[in-house]
Amino acid sequence: MKFSPIASAALAGLLAFGSANATEYDLGAATIGTPLSFGGLTAVGPFNDIFTFSMPDNGGSGYSVSNFMLLPGLYNTVLATMSLVSNADGIMYNDDDTLIGSSSAPGGDIINLSVGPTMGGMYYLNVTGIGNGEAGGIYTGAISVTAVPEPETYAMMLAGLGAIGFMAARRRRQG
Repeated sequence: MKFSPIASAALAGLLAFGSANATEYDLGAATIGTPLSFGGLTAVGPFNDIFTFSMPDNGGSGYSVSNFMLLPGLYNTVLATMSLVSNADGIMYNDDDTLIGSSSAPGGDIINLSVGPTMGGMYYLNVTGIGNGEAGGIYTGAISVTAVPEPETYAMMLAGLGAIGFMAARRRRQG
């Protein structure tokens, strides 16, 4: 099922309304190099699921959510939005929550989001959509964290390349 951009925006606004009605899940700690899997089984109608997790310092991260159609017509999910929010104190929906990034699913089947280096700490992922199969909907997702080199690492690498270049030039002059 395809939604026009206007319908998608209206749906996202409708689903995001009333975060207090969200279903919350604790995923634990995300680690560099090991994907953190999650998923949802929704009833028929709109859903707003929150996945809390902690992230290590200086990691780049990628997020994906996909419709998992099981027995066509029985379970189907139309995904609407996914938002990543920093939650410094671990208490959701207060003044310290900061939106890091968000994405939508124009076709309703897949949402992807990539974020550069972030500070370690508490985060939550908000996934919205509609379960429109006869029995509701199912979706799966994953959080991937990659190491992002610190500036000192780049400085050392450049110094090493400079030293190698100097040695090569010196050998050419001597030989």
